[in-house]
Amino acid sequence: MNERNSKGNRKAQRGNEEGNDGAPVPENFRLEETTLAPELKDGEVLVRTLYLSVDPYMRCRMNEDTGAEYLTPWQLSECVDGGGVGVVESSCCTTYAEGDVVTSFNWPWQTHAVMAGSGLQKVDSQLVDGHLSYFLGAVGITGLTALLGIREKGHVIKGANQTMVISGAAGACGSIAGQIGLLDGCVRVVGICGSDDKCKALVEDLGFSAAINYRQEDVAARLKESCPGGIDVYFDNVGGAISDTVIAQMNNGGHVILCGQISQYNKDVPYPPPLSEETQENLRSKNLTRERFTVLNYMSKFDAALFELSQWVKSAQIKVLETVVNGIENMGVAFCSMMKGGNIGKQIIKISA
Repeated sequence: MNERNSKGNRKAQRGNEEGNDGAPVPENFRLEETTLAPELKDGEVLVRTLYLSVDPYMRCRMNEDTGAEYLTPWQLSECVDGGGVGVVESSCCTTYAEGDVVTSFNWPWQTHAVMAGSGLQKVDSQLVDGHLSYFLGAVGITGLTALLGIREKGHVIKGANQTMVISGAAGACGSIAGQIGLLDGCVRVVGICGSDDKCKALVEDLGFSAAINYRQEDVAARLKESCPGGIDVYFDNVGGAISDTVIAQMNNGGHVILCGQISQYNKDVPYPPPLSEETQENLRSKNLTRERFTVLNYMSKFDAALFELSQWVKSAQIKVLETVVNGIENMGVAFCSMMKGGNIGKQIIKISA
């Protein structure tokens, strides 16, 4: 069988004077046609890819040192992988049968793939009312990151009159996290994002209390206006100057959920990136918690959390935003667009119907 896969060429990120600096470009990826082995080995399945995901953490995988022990770097001229969902077309694994819908955090960027059954997870399409791409977002690792980040690090208490601010609020994780903040009891949720269209989506579609366009508005002034009682919980997806501005307005005893630092991923700095002296002093003087959050540390809570996310999505208490691009040939374009904020909600690539 012929199949097409997208192979990562990371030469622009390696062996130059700038180390791991620089924004990724579509030319870092190339498409190849290869032939799969005609017969499956014991324990293997042949899958047809339905949807693939591109996410900010993948930029770290373009570096030799990803900054996280659980992330392996993408290898030059080898097939790239990430979150994916697909359907079993044939199986030599007792766990899976033809027609099963399966997902993996390490799905190869291929139209078809032979995968070890042990690396797959069967999913029930009823959990997402047939919207299978949601398994890569709201009812997948993205939703888990939002929910467990808030529950484990946010310390949201119903009736406590708390205000939450979310950076990268119109992205895959931020757009879900804001809605969970409201469902869990925050009285005010304010999103920071990069366009007027995104601000409109957050307020009108997702129910955020307010949204701030950091490209056009004075973030510090708008935060004071939108959060008159200060900020209690900060869901940080971006880091950098925006986060410094938010932390400066946090209340004593507040909590920073350190989810991501996308503004720093194109720089050759450690993760989490170093903070300014002023921000470090704010953390100390206000007794703010700011601990790195890694969702994979909470796998024992995944099943219950996924069920809760599913119920919220099916009842429309959580609304899901997606930006969908068609075709494996557009993986690189979609990835680079996502890194520049070209998506609203989860960036998905549809590979087949």
